[in-house]
Amino acid sequence: MKIEKKLLDKSVVELVIEEDAKNIARERSHVMEHLRNNADIKWFRKWTNIPESVIVKKYGEEQINHMVIDHAIDHLYQDALRKEKLIPVAQAEVLEVMSESPLKFKIHVEILPEAKIDDKYKKIKLKKTVIEVSDKEVADALDSIQTRFTSFEEVTDSKYKILTWDKVTIDTTWYDKNEKVLESTSMQDYPLVIWSKVLVPWFEDWLIGKKLLDEVKLDITFPKDYHNADFAWKETIFKVTIKKIEKSVKPEFTAEFIKQLRWKDLDLEWFKNLVKEEIKETKEMNARMEEENKLLDELLKYTDLQVWDKLLANQIEKVFEEIKENVWKDNIRMVDYLSSLKLSEEDYKEKNVKPIAKKRLEWELILHKLMEIEDVKIDDSEMEKEIASILARFGSDEVVAKLKELYVPGNKYYEELRQRTAYRKLIDTFFE
Repeated sequence: MKIEKKLLDKSVVELVIEEDAKNIARERSHVMEHLRNNADIKWFRKWTNIPESVIVKKYGEEQINHMVIDHAIDHLYQDALRKEKLIPVAQAEVLEVMSESPLKFKIHVEILPEAKIDDKYKKIKLKKTVIEVSDKEVADALDSIQTRFTSFEEVTDSKYKILTWDKVTIDTTWYDKNEKVLESTSMQDYPLVIWSKVLVPWFEDWLIGKKLLDEVKLDITFPKDYHNADFAWKETIFKVTIKKIEKSVKPEFTAEFIKQLRWKDLDLEWFKNLVKEEIKETKEMNARMEEENKLLDELLKYTDLQVWDKLLANQIEKVFEEIKENVWKDNIRMVDYLSSLKLSEEDYKEKNVKPIAKKRLEWELILHKLMEIEDVKIDDSEMEKEIASILARFGSDEVVAKLKELYVPGNKYYEELRQRTAYRKLIDTFFE
């Protein structure tokens, strides 16, 4: 295969690829095998040895030749990328088939920019964060678990006073300070867990200590940073009727409950140790993100790198969609979130999203270049250790069995894990 490469601008490469007729003939055999296995031809079953003459009669020599050319172009394009060490941003554009025998064609491919890193980067050494987990953190985690699995029992005692984490069912209407009803604010039979903080701040605090069928009048001023700008800093009156109270019942950490949580037979002390390890893993993950940001800042001092406008624009959109999803998880519309910040979507992307997108691209490009320079490899024993570490986190035999099926040498999950492990191994060389 012959390759002529020309850089048209900072992001597009032109490749003219040529392959002799003898090698292209092998592509024809691949196409014929594909048709033989998948063709729907009368009197012949799929996967049988259909004569080539029958297949040609069915599809025609011209169509088969087009399929051979397309098949060859795809294979040669992939081979050219590997040979020239190019990373495409998108599928290449085939501009011209200049000849079919030998096959010669011209393509344009948009590629990632290359980071040029000075050898001085080798002197970078950063301190590793020391991670500790306190008894209070473990206790707070256990309390959070109990809260998440709290059940509720209806209260009929008229003297019972509402406590934190109880659930109430209320009717409520909002008024302005002149006691005029605010449009679309009335709620009937609205369920609310006290201290869940799903409504305006201070609302739930006022309900603590109240009783069944109490009618409560609350004077509340919305915070100035409230996510709905129409209510920000607004003085309001809430009229609330407590129609139902359900007492919260937190679960005990019995062996049975713990097994439901982690699929393991553990007593409370062993469960606390497990929770402590999980907290430590989370803190290590967060610390690693901070460490990687510090490392990136240091590497940029020795790196010549341009992030192209089109590539950055695509990454900005990707990051923005991720932010939208996270905001939506908190039951907040993006339009309301932007309104609370007093920013348009365009201004928000420029001010908040663009720096994140740019840093993410820089990190990806620098890491890719360093992997090439350092030639980091992960051998089979390292992969076995990594997979064993992943499997150890799960107590369910069924889950472990499914994961073992995923992490098989050669498949995409295994290779993606190998790449992530290699990246981590590379990054660790910069810390002591």
